[in-house]
Amino acid sequence: MGAQVTSIKLSISGLTKRYGSFVALHPTDLEVAEGEFLTLLGPSGSGKTTLLSMIAGLSVPDGGRLLINDRDVTYGAPYERDIGMVFQNYALFPHMTIAENIAFPLKMRKVDRATATSRAQEALELVHLPHVAGRFPKELSGGQQQRIALARCLVYKPSIVLMDEPLGALDKKLREQMQLEIKRIHRESGTTIVYVTHDQEEAMTMSDRICLMNGGRIEQLGSPGDLYFRPRTPFVADFLGESNLLQGAVTQAESGQAEVVLAGTGTAIRASTYQPLSAGAAVRVMVRPQNIVVGSASDQQSFTGRVLDTMITGGLTKLYLSAAQISNEPIVLSFPTSVNSQDLSVGSTVAFGWASSDAVAVPEQS
Repeated sequence: MGAQVTSIKLSISGLTKRYGSFVALHPTDLEVAEGEFLTLLGPSGSGKTTLLSMIAGLSVPDGGRLLINDRDVTYGAPYERDIGMVFQNYALFPHMTIAENIAFPLKMRKVDRATATSRAQEALELVHLPHVAGRFPKELSGGQQQRIALARCLVYKPSIVLMDEPLGALDKKLREQMQLEIKRIHRESGTTIVYVTHDQEEAMTMSDRICLMNGGRIEQLGSPGDLYFRPRTPFVADFLGESNLLQGAVTQAESGQAEVVLAGTGTAIRASTYQPLSAGAAVRVMVRPQNIVVGSASDQQSFTGRVLDTMITGGLTKLYLSAAQISNEPIVLSFPTSVNSQDLSVGSTVAFGWASSDAVAVPEQS
């Protein structure tokens, strides 16, 4: 048997958008596979919402092509694109029951009443809310209303569902519950989803792939693990999760390993590499706080530092260290909070270190 061919639902090539002299989106290429959950992630002004609005047909591009199901819809109207949209604002009709709200898109598509009623009930089952069919939106919680908005979007089975910061109005606990709920619905429905958020944890939790954007360009595209463990630029390393970034220059590199001399200190350390690096290349060495441990071991690169501060953030305790041997900036490390955790007082000196495999040399951006 041959390899299974993945169908491409969305194909973008050279898509760009300008507002006068300002380039909101530089020429961009992107493909989204059928059934994929792709998240557009980035800070404000990165271009993620501009890209989503052009996919939706709410904004006209200044160049490039956009295909949905191999059909060119670059300049097509939103209703010609076979897409569904879920916004932060639930936009439910207050005078309609929940069942009527969900069936409304089918009514607009001239689907007969019996079929529309049946499919609306199926959609309610999918979001685990079959018992609220006869209620009105005001009788539901925010999380329930968001699930109904998603059910209304899925009921007519669009090719692609676009979601623009849909959980932004919810509190932290409900937001986390809804992340898992949307992930379950995606898994069970097999729908292709393009999701916009500025929340890195949300993107890591939900996505098959993350498209991290910066300054109107794609900074890196890959799985959450690719971006987290193998960042290709310092921006990716700094944006996705907490990290210590140590400036330095490569002295030698081979077989996925590099020796780096740290700037300002002359200390040599070893790090993993996932991109070709040559001697003299300027890099940042990324070390995640959870990969730094107090104490020293034979398989670690070990240093000493003075405790500047400690902070309990709940499940994790953070330790801030001054370590002039490797950096002029404080080094952050974290470990699980425990009543029996070692008492590290401010001003005390501690040994700490990390395995070279947990450090990644990332080339400086040009």
